[in-house]
Amino acid sequence: MTTLPDRRLLLVHAHPDDESIGTGSTMAHYAATGAHVTLVTCTVGEEGEIHVPQLAELAAAKADQLGGYRIGELATACAALGVTDHRFLGGAGRYRDSGMMGLASNEHPRAFWQADLDEAAGYLVAIMQEVRPQVMITYDANGFYGHPDHIQAHRVAMRAVELAAVEGIAPAKVYWTAMPRSVLEAGLDAFTESSDNPFAGIDSVDDLPFGTPDPEIAARIDATEQHAAKEAAMRAHATQIPATSWLYSIAGNFGAEFMGVEYFTLALGKKGPGRGPYGWEDDLFAGLDLDGRDRFPVAAAGLR
Repeated sequence: MTTLPDRRLLLVHAHPDDESIGTGSTMAHYAATGAHVTLVTCTVGEEGEIHVPQLAELAAAKADQLGGYRIGELATACAALGVTDHRFLGGAGRYRDSGMMGLASNEHPRAFWQADLDEAAGYLVAIMQEVRPQVMITYDANGFYGHPDHIQAHRVAMRAVELAAVEGIAPAKVYWTAMPRSVLEAGLDAFTESSDNPFAGIDSVDDLPFGTPDPEIAARIDATEQHAAKEAAMRAHATQIPATSWLYSIAGNFGAEFMGVEYFTLALGKKGPGRGPYGWEDDLFAGLDLDGRDRFPVAAAGLR
């Protein structure tokens, strides 16, 4: 790539399907409006559950071929989102899905949870050197909900920002995925209508493993025009997201508002102009000088 658009967005996700569930509408929105969207996926998702009975033998404990199948699902999802620049961190299969926290799969020698931080971050810096993104999206320090690969994706992404800052090529803004508590409170009842409810028995948002106070949200991206693209991308991940998923149940209640609006906190960089009672940005590039000079300064971030 020798010529790239003025706006360049980098996303770092742990497994195939995370990009569609958490940031699908944002990705589709920026791709449709001419930004260069680069998706980096850290594993191929070998340890995922399989919700297609005919594919049950692909499971990690059986043929151990699920990861290869999910590469195809991810390609279909990216096509639905209009994203043409997708990479696996270190190449497909370099890092293995670690499985949920505390499982024996965490100890696999190729498990992403066991990855050398600087080595993994180095692969991401190489992508930053090529693409020079002004904005990066990843998870918070808890990986949004505590999955070890999400936590490691956060660590790798933030270490890569440190290393890139030394070279003067770090993104000017770094966002973490988030969900406002007000949105969770409005949608909690919809969980009970799903046969695939991961939060059965939870009656209060205080008991959920995620949720950000509204004043701490920095950006609300209204990409409702892309809600159909997000849903198509999610349906491409059929092994992981059954038709009865709570995600579709909530979408049935809230429609484009649920599928098309995504929220972020600002981890590094200067917040741009916003609106509403909390000044939420409606553009992740808000306030940036897009001629390439606006980079996050090392001293201001306390980086090495």
